[in-house]
Amino acid sequence: MDNNYVAAIIVAAGQGKRMKTDINKQYLLLEGKPILAHTINVFENCNLIDEIIVVVGEHEKAKCQYNIIKQYDFKKVKKLITGGQTRQQSMYNGLKEVSTNTDIVITHDGARPLIHENIIQKSIKETLIHKATVVGVPVKDTIKMVDSKGFVNNTPPRDLLWTVQTPQSFSYQLLKNAHKAAYEEGFIGTDDAMLVERIGHPIKLIKGKYDNIKITTPEDLIIAESIINIRGRKSQYTKE
Repeated sequence: MDNNYVAAIIVAAGQGKRMKTDINKQYLLLEGKPILAHTINVFENCNLIDEIIVVVGEHEKAKCQYNIIKQYDFKKVKKLITGGQTRQQSMYNGLKEVSTNTDIVITHDGARPLIHENIIQKSIKETLIHKATVVGVPVKDTIKMVDSKGFVNNTPPRDLLWTVQTPQSFSYQLLKNAHKAAYEEGFIGTDDAMLVERIGHPIKLIKGKYDNIKITTPEDLIIAESIINIRGRKSQYTKE
């Protein structure tokens, strides 16, 4: 990596209404620890990450500061900032706060606590070559495209379809330009890669892991706990 400075932006400003709880899902406990703490911890331990910017809801800054950042002694978290009305606005807020000497920005959902460190490392290294990368996995199911009335009009080849996850990594200037263009034109995309695509830059896809799930519903918490337990058993078996 030489002298390339890498900033991670972790967005945790969503309300998570589908979780059906009064507590923001980022602060729900997963194996006794807040989901967001699990997420930050992976980036904290990655030696290629120089700084972390955490984006949270307007009324949750104090909670995040004391219950997560200070509680778990995260040293790489340089700034805790307020998010916007949409994920895209929240990410743009974070992007404007990274260090001025940043070369690469890696973006991640706060509700994806099971990301593998080696995937983060691969994303960053590939971004040095391609300027823009996204992590994803091949779809397992046949996908149908339907019309406005609910009738199937196309079945795309499954081997060409991938489910996109985070992290997504970009040259800092490229991502900044993409967000700036979207902001000025009033365009709202579903992820950072979509903004980069629309200004004409190709995206390199990196194969991730199916267990890098986003915790959205109560059922996802149960699945996440199972994944952690399975990983623990595999780690114990490897050590033996």
